[in-house]
Amino acid sequence: MQHFILIYLLNGETMENIKKNRDLILNKIIDIHKNSSFSKSEIPTLIAVSKKQEDYKINDALLCGQKFFGENRVQEAMQRWESRLKIYNDLELRLIGPLQTNKVKQALKLFDVIETLDREKLAKEIKNNINDKTKTKSFYIQINTGEEIQKGGVNVLEADNFINYCKNDLAIPISGLMCIPPSNEEPAMHFSLLKKIAHRNNLQKLSMGMSNDFEEAIKFGATSLRVGSMFFGERQY
Repeated sequence: MQHFILIYLLNGETMENIKKNRDLILNKIIDIHKNSSFSKSEIPTLIAVSKKQEDYKINDALLCGQKFFGENRVQEAMQRWESRLKIYNDLELRLIGPLQTNKVKQALKLFDVIETLDREKLAKEIKNNINDKTKTKSFYIQINTGEEIQKGGVNVLEADNFINYCKNDLAIPISGLMCIPPSNEEPAMHFSLLKKIAHRNNLQKLSMGMSNDFEEAIKFGATSLRVGSMFFGERQY
């Protein structure tokens, strides 16, 4: 009985923390957006990055009213969300991690948005499997703004051609761009670059900004922000 009470108290405290974190982030988003050059645009969407988070934290986030979640791996996301999607039918799931071609069919059935389209082979596989019954209705192209070898994403110099190829040759519904700035560089220059690429290709959506730099991303027109540790607290490995 004492063990049960302890778990209950801990979960209650965690839910209070997650609600407090969420409220704090949302208030910051609203405040910074209101004072930015993009104040007349829609307020950026808060994407809670739920990868590797414990189940009770996910449940607490849902109870707090969070509807938008980001996942890094298809298999992990399926295990976490398939049962929950039967209960919550108004959630939006986004794939924000690398997508292997052999996982495309599964991803198209699970995610509303895939943000990491970054190579021709993957684009062709999506084209071959997308249809009217596909759950995924929106795709973002990931741009490697820092040209980092260890990261996915299209090279900046190849971005325009790849965007045109996906949009016009393959007719994939591309709605925006995504980037992850290098950790050792000022993110502003990368957010500015992504904004310019999107503008000249007539793309409206920008997924940029994480726990440590989402405030800066808002100033450059981010339409969605991927926040993990600041939302859920540090992950337990």
